[in-house]
Amino acid sequence: MTKDTFTGHRGLMLEEPLLFEQGQEGRTGVDLPEPAAVKSRLGDCARGRSVPLPGLSEPQVVRHFTRLSQRNYGIDSGFFPLGSCTMKHNPRINEKVVRLGGLGDLHPMQPESTVQGALRLIDDLADWLMKLTGMPAVAMSPAAGAHGELCGLMAIRSKLDSDGQQHRMRMLVPESAHGTNPASAAACGFTVDPIPANKRGRVDLEAFRAKLGDDVAGMMLTNPNTCGLFENDIIELAAMIHEAGGYFYCDGANFNAIVGRVRPGDLGVDCMHINLHKTFSTPHGGGGPGSGPTVLSDALSAFAPLPYVVKDGDRFRLVEHPGDADEKPFGRMKGFHGQMGMFVRAIAYMLSHGKDGLRQVSGDAVLNANYILASLKDVMTAPFGGPCMHEALFDDAFLKDTGVSTLDFAKAMIDEGFHPMTMYFPLVVHGAMLMEPTETEGREALDEFIGSMRFLAEKAKAGDVDRFKNAPQLTPWRRLDETGAARKPVLRWTPLEPDQQAAE
Repeated sequence: MTKDTFTGHRGLMLEEPLLFEQGQEGRTGVDLPEPAAVKSRLGDCARGRSVPLPGLSEPQVVRHFTRLSQRNYGIDSGFFPLGSCTMKHNPRINEKVVRLGGLGDLHPMQPESTVQGALRLIDDLADWLMKLTGMPAVAMSPAAGAHGELCGLMAIRSKLDSDGQQHRMRMLVPESAHGTNPASAAACGFTVDPIPANKRGRVDLEAFRAKLGDDVAGMMLTNPNTCGLFENDIIELAAMIHEAGGYFYCDGANFNAIVGRVRPGDLGVDCMHINLHKTFSTPHGGGGPGSGPTVLSDALSAFAPLPYVVKDGDRFRLVEHPGDADEKPFGRMKGFHGQMGMFVRAIAYMLSHGKDGLRQVSGDAVLNANYILASLKDVMTAPFGGPCMHEALFDDAFLKDTGVSTLDFAKAMIDEGFHPMTMYFPLVVHGAMLMEPTETEGREALDEFIGSMRFLAEKAKAGDVDRFKNAPQLTPWRRLDETGAARKPVLRWTPLEPDQQAAE
């Protein structure tokens, strides 16, 4: 970065060296007494020299992390069009409840007599999930969405094996499904058979019909799909797969778009995972925590994995072992009985919203996405006609012959103060830009975002290519060599040679 000032700082945005670069030998922020002499039992493995930790004062450490936090753009800083999967605002009351004494310090090894309230909470949450989906059973232990997919597929595999249908090894997966779907099917031993999308962005019914046969185990449909569209033919798809002897898996990661309005069980779904962290509370940007309970139909309920909660009179207990189960659990997927922190957040979210509130949530999520779609479709290009669900999808056709790519456009959004949207996904759309505003953004925030998108689209069409190719220009660091950074990361703190700056 070019230094226009003596210090390299810009305004009150300070250059921030690594702690190792700031450290000085002998400097310390705290004094500790010399440890008592002890005889090492490590022999030749004992460390023979001091650890090269940086020497820092307390103000240096406090200022370093404070300055880093100021550069961390998050949902508390501004609008994220990345949506519910990765980043959305959630009521703070959920975080307060999960930290309450008696909930925040639970341990999975506690005796059942000391965790009756926790078991009741799991049972209550399971009841909510069954009612919202119209399904008779739910496995609470899956730890994330993809884990829930595997749970549903293992239930299908167990049911087929139980019925002497071991030859059914083919799983039909539409191109518009989440990418984890084919991976989960393959991990469960199925052969993945893709189904193309039609011009409307939905499953091509004729192509689907042609794939059916007596070796088909089932299909995995994401609904609403990754193009942000509701699969209008879902009831017919379910009927067709059932008639062929297979089972119908629905990826419920986008349940927040239909919760309170549609019960998947009424559509013919046999199993569906629900991302608690996405639909009901904390998103999982950064890898966790997540929770993916999987609801099951009558046909599959007997195969739900261990452990599960049952109520005996006014007490609750966990069924932990196959010999204690009344049904035919396919096994166990997790050491303990689920992600308790996410259970608490989800039930807090449900109780604070109530039935009507959850219906309002899905309505607002869809309304906000359609507001963006309708407001931008005259300057950007939407690949499919009609209204969308909770995500507004554009392609890069409006950038044709401008010299600006989807990536360039996204980088320019950073200069406008917005985190870029999902790019190049779904794969069925060229140069995809997928925008999910979620239900929590107000009209003013959406209007500001729409205004910025219109401004950038008009600048691109006007030939202002430098604005995009050099973006971001207003951040502490300019555009990096992302390929070099990924393939040749420099993981050290000594000063770099000029030709290595990009890779950093």
